[in-house]
Amino acid sequence: MLKKNFILAFASFLLLLIPFVAMQFTDEVNWSLSDFLIMGILLFAVGLSLKWVTKHIKSKAQQWILKMFILLVLIMLWAEMAVGIFGSPIAGN
Repeated sequence: MLKKNFILAFASFLLLLIPFVAMQFTDEVNWSLSDFLIMGILLFAVGLSLKWVTKHIKSKAQQWILKMFILLVLIMLWAEMAVGIFGSPIAGN
């Protein structure tokens, strides 16, 4: 169990390398430490949620629906935190 969570954390870290490397080459990506922490927590939580759904939900149709819902929530949160498309307080405005 701990090994699988480590792999999940490492995968989250690898995804976070994308904006980190982009910051070295362009001024268009400007993340602070808090941005990396928040996105790391969000990615890890989504990974844990997807893993939980796979393990505990037996019906493939229900798994698919729940996984799509989790990914939709991730995309909506990411878009809101990045550019504030819904105008909520978490947009940082």
